[in-house]
Amino acid sequence: MRDTAELLVVVALALFDQSGRVLIQRRPEGRQHGGLWEFPGGKVEPGEGPKAALVREIAEELGLSISPEGLVPFGFASSEGDGVRPIALLLYGSRQACGEPHPEAGAQLDWVDPATLAELAMPPLDVPLAACVIAMTK
Repeated sequence: MRDTAELLVVVALALFDQSGRVLIQRRPEGRQHGGLWEFPGGKVEPGEGPKAALVREIAEELGLSISPEGLVPFGFASSEGDGVRPIALLLYGSRQACGEPHPEAGAQLDWVDPATLAELAMPPLDVPLAACVIAMTK
């Protein structure tokens, strides 16, 4: 019988600066996917919409203020769970943020040319999203 665990919805942000570079973060060591690069974001809480969750997560993780109106859907990736909870990762893009990004403890931030995303070690669900960002920015 198939596991009927509830779908975990996660949101992420491809934030672009004025030069067209995208912000990525390296996960802290000791966490799942530690040391890998990803688009910042987090889990959608019960009763919360994806854009509201992303606004909250970016404020908590990076100390940035973003507007839900400035978020553009870029793509999604999903896993069926394979013995763990199934996940849907929704990626939004934006060029608008207020503040300077600051990484959470143990994390690292970098602004990179989108074309270089394919060269980075990323969690499995971030890989197709990176390909989407590369295609959209060519």
